[in-house]
Amino acid sequence: MKRLKNAKKQYDDIEIPSELQSVVEKSIQEARRKHIKNAPFKKWGIGVAAAASLFIASVNVSPALAQSLSSVPVLGSIVQVVTIQEIKIAEDSYNADLKIPSVTGLDNKELENRLNEKYTAENKALYEDFQKDMEALKEAGGGHLGVASTYEVVTDTEDILSISRYEVNTVGSSSTTMRTDTIDKKNQILITLPSLFKDDAYIEAISTYLKDEMAKQMANDSDKTYWIDDKEEIGFEFEAIRPDQTFSITADHKLTISFDKYEVAPGYMGVVTFEIPTEVIAEHLISNYYIK
Repeated sequence: MKRLKNAKKQYDDIEIPSELQSVVEKSIQEARRKHIKNAPFKKWGIGVAAAASLFIASVNVSPALAQSLSSVPVLGSIVQVVTIQEIKIAEDSYNADLKIPSVTGLDNKELENRLNEKYTAENKALYEDFQKDMEALKEAGGGHLGVASTYEVVTDTEDILSISRYEVNTVGSSSTTMRTDTIDKKNQILITLPSLFKDDAYIEAISTYLKDEMAKQMANDSDKTYWIDDKEEIGFEFEAIRPDQTFSITADHKLTISFDKYEVAPGYMGVVTFEIPTEVIAEHLISNYYIK
């Protein structure tokens, strides 16, 4: 219950883009569809080119990737997700493999630049942390250290582009973090989870469904384990999603919710994803513009 209250407080602190509200209102009124100008985004303190240049020193870049980009075409090659850089370090028991994605072809260049600067900054932080940890391990006598980042286009339709980024850190055991950006390609805006709903009631509705679904899966499959009744045993149990829980929208307009490795289950379960039946959240949706 405490976590649910905290989740609702976090929800109140999330700013919903005014443009997304406008899109939803237009869908409800069945008005004509236009491109919506995105509100000014807070600019990152580091540019893509400047950040990328910081990776060059003491890093071996794949020659093939230096000559060409690995691209995933989206919407007839108008909008693309490309790998602008792959960073590799292989030194004894220290390994890093970082793939930096970039979105190209959006008319909304402010959104495009914001996303790309974020992706570069994420990998820059991973690289710098890896370097610090590697030096610390060397001073302590050595050890095993690994970090990897990659990405996947999980939804690619005329309307929606969802890009998931994965970070894997290995020090003894491994942890996996997943982040997803979902873009309305027609209206050129970034969709957030809270922006899909009227208020924060979706948090409890989705959380209740997930706990029931986890219990059903464990009852039907002894190999599955979720932390829903383990507070006394392990000191933690899943109570509620975060207001900004990782999500995506499928090609058939369904909402999925994802959890990082170790977030709601033991490590062997990895990253887990659940599709939320639309009837579970229908009364909380602002409209069926995105979720049907």
